[in-house]
Amino acid sequence: MIALLLFGAFFVLIFLRVPIAISLGISSLIVLVSSNGLYGLEAVTDIMYTSVAKFTLLAIPFFILAGVIMDHVGISKRLIEFAQAMVGHRKGGIVLVTVLVAVFFAAISGSGPATVAAIGGILIPAMVKSGYTKETAGALVASSGAIGIIIPPSIAFIVFAVVAGDQIPITINRLFLAGVIPGLLMGFAFIVAAFYVRRKEEKKGIFHADEAVVQKASGKERWQAFVRALPGLFIPFIILGGIYGGFFTPTEAAVVAVVYGLIVGLFVLRENLFKSMYRIFVDASLQTAVVMIIVSAASVFAYIITTEQIARDMSDTILSISSNPVVILLLINVLLLIAGAFIDAISAYYIFVPILLPIMLFIDMDPTVFGVFMTVNLAIGLFTPPVGLNLYVAAGISKTNIIGISRGVLPFIVAAIIVLLLITFVPAISTFLPDLMNVK
Repeated sequence: MIALLLFGAFFVLIFLRVPIAISLGISSLIVLVSSNGLYGLEAVTDIMYTSVAKFTLLAIPFFILAGVIMDHVGISKRLIEFAQAMVGHRKGGIVLVTVLVAVFFAAISGSGPATVAAIGGILIPAMVKSGYTKETAGALVASSGAIGIIIPPSIAFIVFAVVAGDQIPITINRLFLAGVIPGLLMGFAFIVAAFYVRRKEEKKGIFHADEAVVQKASGKERWQAFVRALPGLFIPFIILGGIYGGFFTPTEAAVVAVVYGLIVGLFVLRENLFKSMYRIFVDASLQTAVVMIIVSAASVFAYIITTEQIARDMSDTILSISSNPVVILLLINVLLLIAGAFIDAISAYYIFVPILLPIMLFIDMDPTVFGVFMTVNLAIGLFTPPVGLNLYVAAGISKTNIIGISRGVLPFIVAAIIVLLLITFVPAISTFLPDLMNVK
């Protein structure tokens, strides 16, 4: 009865378009009051405060701030110029540019919507000039932006490690490294899907390529573009190299990224950051506030799931359907794909990790693999209609409606699901790099 009330109230509020954090909070309060009266509210503030007062979660505001600084000083624009100089002249080169830049910026921002916003303003118009429709251009950027929560450093992996860490020992370092190959595979799948769409549109006469849009860059131009992009290209090596070299923790790495961004902006790119510092901190604070409000509200929701034995009962129900690992994993993938289409990744971790992690341990799945395949599921949700946040960001940039871009994204969803199945049933894709580098 409590489970029905909790999830029923939550999904009713979601379908009424109530924001996720408020939906989580109100549905939790309804259950607490109905079970224990007003006394049930006594623990709410403690749970919400404790959930965000964690050293590990300090990485989130700093990585967000680093991403805002990098975008402001023009790092994303320089990465785009470098990618265009290297492969932009090739047939379909703009597709390669889009995915490559998405991968690089993902290693800066750790966020899907932030990646779309940073690269979409330049690359969507460039794709349209190259012959692609606005819908296809927006769909590719929205899809590629989802790589932002898979490639390290990933805010999603940080939250997963915090939530799952209540049940099992798991490190952010291992999750970060485990996301590298899946993220690159996702990028490759999007390139293949985009070429398929191009060929299909050429046959229909929709695609009109302008081969003069991007001329082949000379060796000198490529070198100049490389030098200009160096500050951005160094970022993943500094962050990940520092973490895996044992110089600093992921939280400390986030602080280093902020300091690096300020130094690059002030002394290398000579941007007048002091003039824009207020706006930078406001933007970063707003983004951080959204994440932390969701975390605090979702923690109360997760508290009810755990203390009322809802997680155990739902786990038992899933296991009663089948004890075959293949069937269980397929069922969980379907569940997460549907959930990801309606709720954000952070909320999904707090709701589903307490329910699904015991099942994963029962079928002897490596928790690292579970973290990666759950994150990939939720990354797909970022560009899945009707609520995929990346779609709305890309639709706004491309000046197209959400229905058109939702149609355009279908080939990319299919490509992503193929990668998801590979990650689910071939654990070595996720564990190869962490095991190779002996990262526990």
